[in-house]
This record gives sequence, structure tokens and C-alpha cells, in this order.
Amino acid sequence: MKNRYLTSFIQADLKKKMVFLSGPRQSGKTTLALSLLGKQKDRYFNWDNDEHRESIMKRELPSSKGLIVFDEIHKFPRWRNWIKGIFDTRKDDLDILVTGSAKLDYYCKGGDSLQGRYNHYRLHPLSLAELKGNTETLHDLLKFGGFPEPYFSKSETETRKWSRQYRTRLVREEINSLEKVADITRLEELLIRLPECVGSPLSLNALREDLQVSHEAITRWMLIFENNYAIFRIYPFGSPKIRALKKEPKHYHYDWTQIESPGARFENLMACHLLKWCHFIEDTQGFDMELRYFRDREKREVDFVVLKNRKPIMFIEAKTSDSKCSLDLIYLKKKFPEVDAIQVVLNEDKDIKNEWGIRICGATSFLKDLI
Repeated sequence: MKNRYLTSFIQADLKKKMVFLSGPRQSGKTTLALSLLGKQKDRYFNWDNDEHRESIMKRELPSSKGLIVFDEIHKFPRWRNWIKGIFDTRKDDLDILVTGSAKLDYYCKGGDSLQGRYNHYRLHPLSLAELKGNTETLHDLLKFGGFPEPYFSKSETETRKWSRQYRTRLVREEINSLEKVADITRLEELLIRLPECVGSPLSLNALREDLQVSHEAITRWMLIFENNYAIFRIYPFGSPKIRALKKEPKHYHYDWTQIESPGARFENLMACHLLKWCHFIEDTQGFDMELRYFRDREKREVDFVVLKNRKPIMFIEAKTSDSKCSLDLIYLKKKFPEVDAIQVVLNEDKDIKNEWGIRICGATSFLKDLI
């Protein structure tokens, strides 16, 4: 897919500022960038290409006006000052798009500030709404994931092979090129272990003991995974109205095909769709959006809480087949009657609102209205 859901927003912003486009590797950033360049492929520079890298370091760039794309340039240690210099001297004749498979806003920290010179967008893998899909599409997404290559292959064998290669390259190529990790094998072991923990609060202490590493190491490795779009974590939602626990975060994978449990895989798919929607609203409209979960001291739990400008706007419980309304969701709805509460059921077609004002609907009905 060349024309992605962010294409028009990027095109509009390129006329005013630089645009930074980040997201998981192989989510479609390069394809989107090349589609914007059209036939002018000589204006695409990838740091991982030897010839392109030499041109970047020598500042041998096209003299003519137009769009120019720098891919993976955040791997260049002095990239912040370099790109700032290009923008400050040629902002009237160059539209600059910077793409990368790591969190470019994180790797912007330090050195001269680029604040005010760019807008940042996060490109996520494919979703039901972007595919304009139906129930069959949803089950394909569950089976093959949202990354374009395995999704369009429609092959479970190819998906498994892709997923394994993806994880290896992420650790041994992407992360290894950006971070100083002494024990890269142990880092890969952690990434293999994590899918088993999806859906429950994540205990770093338990992982530390399993891998026999220090707490400092496991904490840093989790942050590295987040900064390189391997995983994301969501934190507990607390409010004076509820006896919420300040517990460990839950975590999810952008590649949910690694998760064996059907319930946990569906919850992960829901988390990815909700995060994509939150990032879209944040990046295009400027609102502060957060994705969290709820759990209290009585062990009541609701899978997802969406916050807008630090206020809850949506409670979501994800289930594979049980359409009986969650008592924990009812409890939370009573505490916050003004907040939309939805129970999303994978294998369900009905779309109703019950006596507590909670919407119970099929996953297709809910997800098609996101992004």
C-alpha cells in the first residue's frame, strides 16, 4: 500500500517544516517515502547504503528544489546537527522527510535542539480500518499480523519465517547499530521470552531472575525495545474515585503473531489498534493521548483505558467469545458514568447498549471506526 493513512498529512506539513516519520521496521515507511518522491528516486538517501552514506557525510545533495528523503539517518552519530544545518541553509528549496525504525524523537535528545523545526508522525502497521476490512479481514490480521509483507502473503508458514527473521534482524542489526549492549544473545533471549507474558502486569524482577541479569540491565533492555518499536508498555490508570493499584505496566508487541494464546493475541491486536488511533489523534490533532489499563486492590481489571488530555474518554474490555458483560467494566462505568464503556467481543456480531449504558459489540464493528 503506497497511499497510507498519514500520506496527506505528511504532504501538507512538508511545505512548512521537516517531517520525521518513525515506526516499526517494515511497517511501510520507505514505501510511503518513495511514493512521495515519484520518479525522483535519486533524491532518496539511506544511511545503510554505502554510496548514500558517503554522499550524506560529504553533503553531496541535489542542488534543485523539491522533496528529499533521509532514511535511517539517526544511525549517524552527529545526525541532529547535520540535519539542522541542512534545514537552516536550504529550507526554502528542500522539503525534508526523515524516516527511521527507531523513535526519532528519543534519538533527537542531546546536542542542538531541533525543536520547532519538525513535525513527527508515527506510522503503524496495517489495521482493520485502514484496510477497510470486514470480519474475514480481522481474522486474517489475527493470523498473519499487520505488517504488509506477511499480511499480504496470506501464508502461515511465511508469517512464521518472517516473524523469526524480523526479531533476529531487529536485535542484531537495528538495535546493535544504535545501542551498546554487551550481551546481545541475552537481549534476544528476553525478546523471545516476552510474548508469553502478554496480557498480565510485567514483573521485571521475575524476568531478571529467569535471565540471571541485573535489574539495571533488564530495565535498560525493555527501554531499548520500546525505543526501537519492538514492544510498547501501558501503565495503570489511577483516580481519586477508585482504589487503583500502582502496579507494573502491561506490555504488547507490534508483531502479535508471536503470541500463542488466542485470548492474549486478540488483546494484543486490540492494544495495537488502540495505540495506532491514539498516536494518530496526537500526531494530527495535537491532543495528549494515552493508552492505559485499570486494576484495583480488589483485583477488578479492565483491559484498556483511553485518556485524552489526562481525562478518561473510553473504557474497553476485550473478550474472544463471552458477550456477558464484565462486572469490572460495570464497576468502572458506574464510577465514571460520563465515559464511554465498550466490551469488544471477537466472535460476536451484535451491537447493543445494555442497561448500564455499556456498548457490547463485535470486534469488526468497533475497530472499523478507528484508523
